[in-house]
Parts: sequence; C-alpha cells; structure tokens
Amino acid sequence: MFIYEYDRTLPFNLEVEKTEKYELLSYDTVYEPDIPESKKIYTYRFRATNPWAKVVFLHGIGNGHIPYLMWFGEYFASKGIETFFVIQPYHMQRAKPNWNGGEPFFHHSPAHCIVRFHQAIKDVRRTIDLLETLEDVKNLPTGIIGFSFGGMITAMSMALDKRLEAGIIAFSGGDWRWINWYSPYVEPVREGYAKYSNEWGCKDEQKCVELRSASRKKVHTLKSIDEIFSLTPTCFHYDPISYAKFIDQPVLMFTGVFDKVIPPQASNGFYRLLPNAKKISVPSGHKSSYLFRRFIGRASVKFLRDCLIKNRSQNANLNIV
Repeated sequence: MFIYEYDRTLPFNLEVEKTEKYELLSYDTVYEPDIPESKKIYTYRFRATNPWAKVVFLHGIGNGHIPYLMWFGEYFASKGIETFFVIQPYHMQRAKPNWNGGEPFFHHSPAHCIVRFHQAIKDVRRTIDLLETLEDVKNLPTGIIGFSFGGMITAMSMALDKRLEAGIIAFSGGDWRWINWYSPYVEPVREGYAKYSNEWGCKDEQKCVELRSASRKKVHTLKSIDEIFSLTPTCFHYDPISYAKFIDQPVLMFTGVFDKVIPPQASNGFYRLLPNAKKISVPSGHKSSYLFRRFIGRASVKFLRDCLIKNRSQNANLNIV
C-alpha cells in the first residue's frame, strides 16, 4: 500500500456543533497521528443559501492567521459556495496547548515529513468522503482552496484525487531547495540540517542541490503518481513540484510580488509544470496578501463559477449525446 492510500470504509463518527456563523464538524482520521488531539478532524462549515458549489478550504502553517482566513469561509458562503474550512493536523484544537501550530511539519528528516504531509492529504480526502454522505451538498461540484502550506496540500490532493474538479493555490509553491534554504519561516528546519543532517546526508544548500539535481530534472518526465516514490532523496515524495504535472484540473494560482516566505523560484517553478493553470500576481508580501482578500475572493468566485459550472454543463451535454 502506498502512503497516500487509506481505508475508506472506516466510520466517521461524525459530531456536529451548531453556532450562528457556522457548524463545527468533527470526525475521525484514517491514521494514527503523533498526538491524541489530532485524532479528530475539525471542519468549520459555512452554509450558503442556494449553493451552486462546495469547496474545501485549507489554511497555512501556524494558528495565528486561521481566524483571518476564516473570513473567506463567510465570503464564499455569501456568494453561494458551501465552504468547509478544515483545521489541518497539529493546529488549533488538534494541537498541544503550548504549540504555535504545525510543529511536526518542521523537520529536517524526509522520512518524518512524508508521513505528516500525507496525513494532511488524507484529511482532505477524508473530508471529501464525508461530503459525499451529506445529501444537501453531495451532488454539488467540488473545488479546493489552499493558502501557503495549505496550497501545497491542495496541489498534492488534486493530483491524487480527481473528485476535486478545480483548485485555487494561493501564495504557495514547490521545490524544497528554495523553500528550505530561503524562506524565513523554516529556520527551525535549517537548524536541524546544521545540527543533525538527515538520512540523506543533507546539511546545507550545496549538499541539497547535489542530492536533488538528478531527480529535479526528472519531475516533468514522470508517467504516473507512483513513479514519484522512486525519486531520491525522498523529500520529493512530499514536494508539490513532483505532483504538478498530474494536476490536470483547472488551477488558479495567486502569487505575491514581494513574497519572501515562498520565494519566486518556488512558485514559478511549480507553476510552469501545471498543465492547466493561470496566475494572478498580487502586489503584496505573504502575510500582507490579506489586505487584498476581497480582490482574491472575487477572482476566486469567478474562477470557480467559470470552471465548475462550465465543467458540469459540458459533462451534462456529453451525457445527452
């Protein structure tokens, strides 16, 4: 069994808590997480009146910005998009009380990261499984939206699960060489490389480039998802750039002109490998992109309407023929 596979027959044990703004859904994971707090997936459901689509929304690393991003849940719902805002593993109520959020994702060992990144992907697919059981939304077209780290999980989820019909990847990218060595957010990972190296002997950028060179040249020639898992070093197994060519669904990508968290080499290299994508550049940095939330929201709604409704209409016409 590949790491991305899981048992879809496991019970959800769904619980629903209703508030004025949203419904909080909680249901079981399909894996054993690092800590008991992450055994349940928590998803905020923002209901729409007369919905025409549904989306899974993924936040980035860290607890601090999650409340800000929840604005999108309310916004999309107001535009007719039923929105399911998933709390990623090891964040908020799925984390230890003293955590900033997402600590297990910061690690210098690929063997460690492969497991945690694919846990997040399984949460996305588990959520889609759940949505297929909800009578009022199961027949709506399905999209996905991810910011930063959430954009990485979005990319890999789209490659692995074609139930996702369109995706928005915001202020994100791929190619760990550029992120690990240049993003200010991953200083803990660089400290780990310097102190401990890892199972591949990666201790600095020079060694990283040397180790990744051969496989980096192969990512555009891969014939199947399974071939990703033959690439070495194994950081390619959770690198969005390895999955990019397999994302044949429509993608809208937002990038920040002044984004230092996701260097341009990471976002541009990933974008070039996407077979069906368009890009919008925003005059912002990574965090300051929130100032453009209404612009991002409007562009996202238009994209989803164009892709999801058009896609369903075309399929209906094909069925008629």
